Amino acid sequence: MINVGIFGASGYMGGEALRVLNEHPEVNIAWATSRSGKPVEEFHRNLLGSDITLVPPENLSPCDAVFVAAPSGVAMDVTKKFLEEGAKVIDLGSDFRLHDKAMWESVYEKKHTHWDLAQEAVYGIPELHRDTIKKARLIANPGCFSSSVIFGLAPLLKEGIVETEHIVVDGMSGTAGAGADLDITMHHPEIGNNVVAYNVVDHRHTYEMEQELGALTTDKVSVHFTPCYIPITRGIFSVCHCFPKKPTNRQKLLELYREFYADEFFIKIFDLPKDPGASWQFKPYPWVSATSGTNFCHIGLDIDEKRGRIVVFSALDSIGKGGAHAGVQNMNLLFGLDEKMGLERYGMHPY
Repeated sequence: MINVGIFGASGYMGGEALRVLNEHPEVNIAWATSRSGKPVEEFHRNLLGSDITLVPPENLSPCDAVFVAAPSGVAMDVTKKFLEEGAKVIDLGSDFRLHDKAMWESVYEKKHTHWDLAQEAVYGIPELHRDTIKKARLIANPGCFSSSVIFGLAPLLKEGIVETEHIVVDGMSGTAGAGADLDITMHHPEIGNNVVAYNVVDHRHTYEMEQELGALTTDKVSVHFTPCYIPITRGIFSVCHCFPKKPTNRQKLLELYREFYADEFFIKIFDLPKDPGASWQFKPYPWVSATSGTNFCHIGLDIDEKRGRIVVFSALDSIGKGGAHAGVQNMNLLFGLDEKMGLERYGMHPY
């Protein structure tokens, strides 16, 4: 059994890690931290009766693996301690995601105190970095928007099909992405029947998108990304607009995506047949609700051949494939397990 600790278990991401790891056949949850002194069901009612006890983050026992679910700037210091004790660390936050120190400090407006660890960390998208992840001891789990956009656009950039400096992404997020702290924009009377745009330019996840997509091409990559909160709880839906360098068609693009992700269990190319008699088409495109509570990403696409625009849809759970579930997938790889272990659940319908 792998002894696992969760540092920061009272938030949504830590709670989802607890839920998934509690079901994992090869995991023993050694500890989960909270400074509150309250029982786990005070934060996560779904874990009532789970026998999980939240403990203060002092004097923790050494573990084989530690998940860190903490605000930016916290993981860099505690990770050093856990690594020195022999643990492998999966940081579900942002402290180790970027490769450029000056960029990280500018984006997050903090001083990075352990940049040597950031240089060592592996960006945790198994579909692109599987072999490197297997050899790592520190994983930088991707941001939720970043994951959706990288999955959605990677085949196009890898094959050099689109203009790389004119990529436009409209991102929609469920409110769980804002975390458990109260905020007026997440207050039900405010977000209900509403769309809340925020950080509409220079969003933090843009830098991850450009970093990882840029590694797939020799061309400069610019992602013009704008996010919105919408009145759902869990989920990310990214609509990626890009422009082909030469004419193509939808069937060729679908074949490209199926081939690119042919061996990836958790990436599903969504393509129900179009209804030729329908006045409005929706069947061929993914729904974010279908991925809720799962480690799946659903990708769909279409092309406006008249105007030369490709539209890629990427749907995933913000704390699932965009967070804690992906972290468990990375843990499985770190310990030589089947990477699907504990993660093969499909979404609920209706959700």
